[in-house]
Amino acid sequence: MWDELQQYVKNNLSRMQREAGGILKYPYIVPGSANYSGTLWDWDSWWTCVAMGQAETDEGEAGRYLPYEQGCVLNFLDHMDASGKIPITLSNSHFYPEREADYCGRNNHKPCLAQHAAFITRKCGDLEWIRPHLQELETFAGWFLIHATHAETGLAYWENDFAVGVDNEPVVYFRPAASSGALYLNCLLYREELALAWLLEEAGETERAARWRKIAGELAEAVRTHCWDDRDHSFYSVDLNLLPVHPDQWLHHEEPRFWPCLLMRYDTWTNFLPLWAGIATPEQAGMMLKHLQDPARFMGKYGVRTLSAGEKMYNLRATNNPSNWLGPVWGISNYMVFRGLVRYGLDGAAEDLARRTADLLQRDIETTGTLHEFYDPDTGTGIRTPDFQNWNCLVLNMIAWLEGRECTEEY
Repeated sequence: MWDELQQYVKNNLSRMQREAGGILKYPYIVPGSANYSGTLWDWDSWWTCVAMGQAETDEGEAGRYLPYEQGCVLNFLDHMDASGKIPITLSNSHFYPEREADYCGRNNHKPCLAQHAAFITRKCGDLEWIRPHLQELETFAGWFLIHATHAETGLAYWENDFAVGVDNEPVVYFRPAASSGALYLNCLLYREELALAWLLEEAGETERAARWRKIAGELAEAVRTHCWDDRDHSFYSVDLNLLPVHPDQWLHHEEPRFWPCLLMRYDTWTNFLPLWAGIATPEQAGMMLKHLQDPARFMGKYGVRTLSAGEKMYNLRATNNPSNWLGPVWGISNYMVFRGLVRYGLDGAAEDLARRTADLLQRDIETTGTLHEFYDPDTGTGIRTPDFQNWNCLVLNMIAWLEGRECTEEY
C-alpha cells in the first residue's frame, strides 16, 4: 500500500552513510543525504539505526549497515571526557565545536548511547564490539546522576536549553539553567539505565546490572510521583526552579514550602513519553489516550501535534534555529507516541497513528518527490528542510507492524 514510500526510504538509507576520517575514526551515519551531510548527531543516529534494522529485516540483509551503526557509538565514546560528558554532535566541518573547552557549558549527549549500543548488540548477537566500553557507558550514564539530578525529586534536568532535541519546547526553551525536569529527558534516561543494565547482564556483570536496574526503578517512581497530575489525568514536565527552604527564615517559618517542584501544565507531545518508556501504569496510559485523540488539542489529520493547538505558543512557522516543535508533526514524535501505544496494548490507537504517519510521508513523496523535517498537522505540507530522511525512515517499522510482519524495535 505504501510501496513507493518504502522504496524511497530504503534507497536513501545508504546515502546517509559516511566513511571514517578526520576526528571521526569510525564510519558513521548522518541525518540526511543532503542536510547535515557531514555531522554525526546523538539521538538522530540512534533512530536512523532502528530504521536500518527494519530495512535489513525486510530485505533479509542482516548486518548490511553494521559497521556504520557501531561506528556512531564508538565515535561518540572516543570523544567522552573523564566526567562522562560527550558532545551532542561530531563533525569535521565545525558545525558545532567539539573541543571540551567549547562544549563543557552545553548539554550532554542525550541519554540514548547505551540504548543505541544495546539495540545493535541485540540485533547482531555479538557483545564483543562493545564489551571493552561498558565502563565508559556507566561513566556516561553516571554523569546525569552526579551532575544533572535534582536532589529533592530525583529527576534529571537539562543544564540549559541548548540542543535539547525538542528545541523550543516551552518546558525547557528560554527557561533558567538547571530548572527543567523535562519528561523527555527523564524518560530517555530511564530507558538508558535499563539498556545499560541489560548490556552488563549480557557481560555477566550481575551486581553492576542490578545497581542500574535499581537506579532505573527509582527514576520511574520519581516520574510517577512528581510528574503525574491526578487533576488532569496527565503527565507533565516539572519546574525545579524553587528557592531553597531556610528553617530559620522568619518570613516563611510557619509554612515553608513542602512541595519539591511544580507541574508545568503545558500540552506538549512529550507528555506521552512515559508510555514509550514504560513508566506509566496501565490506568494512566488509558487516561492519557483521551488527550491524544482530542482533535482540538493533539490529533491532526497527519498525526500528533507537538504542541496542542490550544496553547498560546502554538504555531507552524518554518524555523531552523531552533527547529519548530510548537505544533508541527514530526516523524519521531509520531513514532515514539505510536510505540508507547503499542507497549500498552492500545492497538486501535496505534494503528490509527501509524496509518496517518504513512499517509503523510507517502503524500510528500507523491507531491514533492522527497521528505521534509516537519509538517503541517492538517494539510500534510512539508514546512522545512526538504530531503530530510533520518527518523522519518522509522515509517518502515510502523508499516511492518501494520502489515503484521516482523517489526524491528528499539531496545
